[in-house]
Amino acid sequence: MIRFLLVMLLVCLWTPASASTPRQSFDLQVPWAPMAVMVDGHRQLVYELHVTNYAGVSLLPSALDVLDADATEKPLASWAGPALVARMAIAGTDKSPGAEGLAAGMQAVIYVEVVLPADARVPRRLIHRLAYRTISHEGEPGEVTGGAFAVDRRAPVSLAPPLRGGPWVAIYDASVPRGHRRVMFALDGRARIPARFAIDWFKLDRRGHHARANAQVARNWLGYGEDVLAVADATVVATRNDYPESKTLKNPRHPLDEGSGNFVSLALGDGRYAHYEHLQPGSVRVHVGEHVHRGEVIGALGFSGDSTGPHLHFHVSDGAAPLAGEGLPFVIASS
Repeated sequence: MIRFLLVMLLVCLWTPASASTPRQSFDLQVPWAPMAVMVDGHRQLVYELHVTNYAGVSLLPSALDVLDADATEKPLASWAGPALVARMAIAGTDKSPGAEGLAAGMQAVIYVEVVLPADARVPRRLIHRLAYRTISHEGEPGEVTGGAFAVDRRAPVSLAPPLRGGPWVAIYDASVPRGHRRVMFALDGRARIPARFAIDWFKLDRRGHHARANAQVARNWLGYGEDVLAVADATVVATRNDYPESKTLKNPRHPLDEGSGNFVSLALGDGRYAHYEHLQPGSVRVHVGEHVHRGEVIGALGFSGDSTGPHLHFHVSDGAAPLAGEGLPFVIASS
C-alpha cells in the first residue's frame, strides 16, 4: 500500500513538468543597448530586437511586450498583429514577414521605441515577452521571454547647431519604414545602424518653400552652399572633398563607399564621432588631425553622394567613419 501511494505521488509530481515540456522557438537579442533621449518632447528608448527562429517549423510573431525587468506587471510598450508586423523587417531586407511567418533559421529585426512617461524613472533593465503562433500544427500558440539588457545610463552628448540662420527643418522619424533608422550595414563582420538618430537639415523660406526657382536645379535650393559648422571642439578624423555632384535632382545611385559624398568626421571624445555628409565638392576646409573649435566653418552644404536634394545629413556614432559605428543619440543646445 505504501509503495502504491509513493508511485502515485511521483506520478502527480511528474505530470506538471511533462505539461511544460521545453520547445524550440525564437532567440531574442538586443545587439546595442540604448540610452534615454528626448524625441518630439518625450523621453524614449530607441533600439532593435533581433529575433531568430530556431524551431524546425515556420513561426509568426503575433505580439510583443517590452517590460521593465524589475517590475514586469505592466508592459512599458506593447504591439500586436499588424502594428507589430509594421515594426518588423526580415534581416537584410526592408520586407516585413508575411502570413507565412519566419522560416526555420530566418531572422527578423523589430524596431522598438519605448516612450517613457514624463514622471517615470528610466528602467535599469528591459526584457521582452514575444507571443507567436506556429504556421503548421493548426496555428499552435507559444510565448518566449528574453532579450534582456541593461539600459545605457549615459546622457546623450550636447552639441551646438551644425548650421546657422534659417529657418531650418530638422527631419527625423524613427518609425519611417525606409528612413535612416532602418538602414543596417553589415561591415567588418557586424551589422550596425550608423544613422539611427540621423537628422536631415533642409532650409526653407518664411512661406515654407525650399527652392528659389526651378527646384530641379540643385543650386536653386535655399540651403545649397550654406556654411556647415563644427558642433563642438573636436579633432578631424576623416574627410572627403573631391566627389562630384549632380547639377540636377536626376542623381544616380552611388556605390556604398561613395554614398556619403563629400564628408567630414569629427572625434568628440568619449568614443563619439560626429559625421557631416553630402557636402559641396571643394568646400571642406579642414584636414585629418586638425583641431577645430565649436562654431568654426568646416565646409558647405551640397548635393554629393546619395541624396534626393541639397541638405545636410548629420549623425553621431561610435565609429570614426560614417558607416562604421552604431548610431548614438545627441541633443542640440538652444544657444
